[in-house]
Amino acid sequence: MKVSWFSAGVSSFIACYLSKDIDHIIYIDIANQHPDSMRFVHDCERLLGKKIEIIKSDKYSSVDDVITRKRYVNGPAGAPCTMELKKRVRQEWERTIDEPLVYVWGYDREEKKRAERLDASSIEAVNEFPLIERGLSKADCHAICADIGLKRPHMYDLGYPNNNCIGCVKGGMGYWNKIRRDFPEVFARRAAQERAIGHSCIKGVFLDELDPGRGRMDMEIMPTCSFTCGEVEVSQ
Repeated sequence: MKVSWFSAGVSSFIACYLSKDIDHIIYIDIANQHPDSMRFVHDCERLLGKKIEIIKSDKYSSVDDVITRKRYVNGPAGAPCTMELKKRVRQEWERTIDEPLVYVWGYDREEKKRAERLDASSIEAVNEFPLIERGLSKADCHAICADIGLKRPHMYDLGYPNNNCIGCVKGGMGYWNKIRRDFPEVFARRAAQERAIGHSCIKGVFLDELDPGRGRMDMEIMPTCSFTCGEVEVSQ
């Protein structure tokens, strides 16, 4: 069974667009995604000519719910929101399947080492990386989307490198200062959660003490958030 775990990002779409015989395209819905993500999902369905299955956690309603109940934001142990809202949801789906799995991923040519780490850590499926096989970059994926008339998710238009949840706990100083400008209510809510828990998502500084001039988002490593993050990414 060939499955794409669709992230609502342009690279994920192009991986599906280039792949053949995908049996399931699955999107894990999280309340903290930008509302335009669902528009993108449905636009992708029309272009792919295939239904994208939408599933979500039946235990937690949002990233905020996970942070509040786990009393943990992000750190050496990873981000609990990734585990609870993505990885466990995927694992629960896998338990309903009793045949071999092939997973299609949207890793691009700059992410070869990440793909290799995923292959080394993966025991539940065979992995395919159609973008790497074709030597495609993220910029190539954006160009292909433009060529075929697919409007990309709004978070890209705002200048974010990925279509992650708004207020991703894996972001650095530059990212959070941009969130402060673009989504001040999200910034304020996450800052309050940090104080309530006593731990910040950015090493060494609480958000409510972050100098608005600190950080450069274009210099920060901001991975696409997926349920493989804890397995193949070094914690930031």
